[in-house]
Amino acid sequence: MLESVRHTAPTGRTGAEPREPAIARQDNAVNAAAPIDGNEPWMRGLHADTGYLLYRLGLRSGQLFNSFLQESGLRLRHYAVLRFLATAEGALQRELSARLGYDPSAIVGLVDDLEKLGFAERRPAPDDRRSRIVVLTEDGRAFLRGTDEAGLRVTNELLGPLGPAERDTLHTLLLRAAEDGLS
Repeated sequence: MLESVRHTAPTGRTGAEPREPAIARQDNAVNAAAPIDGNEPWMRGLHADTGYLLYRLGLRSGQLFNSFLQESGLRLRHYAVLRFLATAEGALQRELSARLGYDPSAIVGLVDDLEKLGFAERRPAPDDRRSRIVVLTEDGRAFLRGTDEAGLRVTNELLGPLGPAERDTLHTLLLRAAEDGLS
């Protein structure tokens, strides 16, 4: 895998000290989700809440995938940008923000990180030279191909208790429930 990107920045009067890059700091405040113990009385109400269970499953999914991506210095948010770019001929940063549901200022940092790794680049937009579109590079495509197996491993770990038909049903239901947020 790729080496993590490390930067140094001046801090105070003591000179330059190593600083953890933003892409590594992101989500460090989120603690690992411990397994849910259904025998705890206070958990019964949460187990009845489908939204909470989806939240917990989402946390676990993000943690598993971020663990895999950590070797490259990327996070799940970077991966989402790359996957979107893989389906487009390029996108304006504001389009990435709107389509992925990320704050515009976050998109700038994510694209900066991807450019530093050579996975994406900004180019002049064909219809407006003042605008820049973000496009996936060949290195970015190669990276995505390398993540396919990891994505399958994450899915298998998360959905291990479900059979193939149940997984298909769950996927179909999640797509239907998320349809408004995906368009």
